[in-house]
Parts: sequence; structure tokens; C-alpha cells
Amino acid sequence: MSEFVAPVRRPYRIGYAPGAYDLFHIGHLNILRHARSQCDYLVAGVVSDEMAEFAKGRRPMIPLVERLEIVRSVRYVDAAFVETVPDKLETWKQVRFDVIFKGDDWRGTPKGERLEKDFAVHGVDVVYFPYTVHTSSTQLRRALDALSEPLAAEQRG
Repeated sequence: MSEFVAPVRRPYRIGYAPGAYDLFHIGHLNILRHARSQCDYLVAGVVSDEMAEFAKGRRPMIPLVERLEIVRSVRYVDAAFVETVPDKLETWKQVRFDVIFKGDDWRGTPKGERLEKDFAVHGVDVVYFPYTVHTSSTQLRRALDALSEPLAAEQRG
């Protein structure tokens, strides 16, 4: 006779982990892994090329359709959603998550505090995970730019 094992009940039903997910790296994977451990169903919000350019001043190196496919293929992600508006409350109206996950580089910042305040009204928690300092898409992009500068100079010369 086999024993009944009750399913693990996580603190949240639906979690939301937004990001550009450009130049996908271990920091992205860690956020998604940690997020999924906290919810029954994880939606990853993949920021559109236009939204990334609006927020960061530059377009992602990897086009949206490819970033979406990469994120959608991660085993911790149950669904991927294309984020096309800057207001996370507008996204919440479409996805209806009960927790949003962010890197702890947002904690204590004006944008993080605004996010917490805006979502508290709707009963949505903001949970921060450690930001992977040693690896970031910005650092990877700088390294790629530095490598391509000599090539560009050589082609011009």
C-alpha cells in the first residue's frame, strides 16, 4: 500500500517575474528558479524591445521573439507574457498575479518603493531576490561592445 503524499503548497498561487532577459545568463536563471519555488504557477514577463529601449535607453541585443522562446523554454516558467506597457499595474490587470519578483537592486529605491505601494492596494506582494552582481546583461553587453570596437575600426580603416 502506497502512502499519500500531499502536494507542496507554496506561499503564492501566481507569481510574476518581469525582465528583459537579454543575453540570458545565470542571474536570470536564478531569479526564475527562486521565483518558481515561491509560487504554484510562474509567469515570466518578457519586456518588448520598445519597452527595454524606453527603460534602459537601448534595444536588447537579442530580439523579443528569441528572448521569449528562451524564457518560455526554461523549466521553471509555466507561461511567458510579453510586457508592452511601463506600468506594472496595467500588466497585473491582464495577468492577475499575487506576487511580483524583482532583483534586490530595486529594494529601497524610489521605483521599488513605488512598486510596493502601488501593489499593496491590490494585495500583491513584492518579493526581492539577490541580484547576481558578478554577471549582468549590461556587463556582457559592454564586453561584447569592447570586442567589436577593434573589428569596427579595422573595417573602417
